[in-house]
Amino acid sequence: MKRTAYITLTVLLVLSASACLVKANGGTGQIRIEPHSSGYPSPIMLSSPATFNITVQTGSSYDPQILLVMTNASYLGLTGNVVVQWATGTVSFAPADFTMDDTNGNNVPSNGTTNGASYTVASLKDHIGVSGTADDAIWWALKSFLSGPITTTPTAFNITLPSTNPRMLVYALGKSSLTAELFDMKVPNTLPGLVVPEPATILATLASFAVLGLFAYRHKITSHTHKLKP
Repeated sequence: MKRTAYITLTVLLVLSASACLVKANGGTGQIRIEPHSSGYPSPIMLSSPATFNITVQTGSSYDPQILLVMTNASYLGLTGNVVVQWATGTVSFAPADFTMDDTNGNNVPSNGTTNGASYTVASLKDHIGVSGTADDAIWWALKSFLSGPITTTPTAFNITLPSTNPRMLVYALGKSSLTAELFDMKVPNTLPGLVVPEPATILATLASFAVLGLFAYRHKITSHTHKLKP
């Protein structure tokens, strides 16, 4: 009797997990950007200009839109337009194209343009690393890109982010059919592309922290040694 109950419970758990996966993936699949940042503390980072590939898991995604989300520091450091380029076209984002938002409960894009394919400001803050900081506002912009639907065949595109303090998330939205009025497909909010400073800048910053850490450690050892002297 106990064995039968155990087997039944196991089967129910497996079926429940399968149902959750089907619900999460959706009937038409999801959009994917590679490489993607899977989250902190060790996200995949690309310096500007950054190259990505975009696909869908199954089928096609029509009327593709690219969503760019940057930190307030990155926005204030802009020295020109953000440029997205692919094999047959280009789209440019001027600073005036971006909208600032710091209200955690708001949706991005704004309500009325998506059907379950929006992101919350809170989740965007979390994935770009400003959640809970003194300067946690984000700037976002959405525009059409690519010259056709997103398919299962990877399409490459480049992003140039001219900022003195670059840090930007890259998402994409689309529609599951030619007749869909609202965007109902998106890159999962946990798997965005990420554009950050040049590698040399990152290494220089890490080196600075290493020097400060070594100085603090040596200072601590010296102070401890002096206390031990009679």
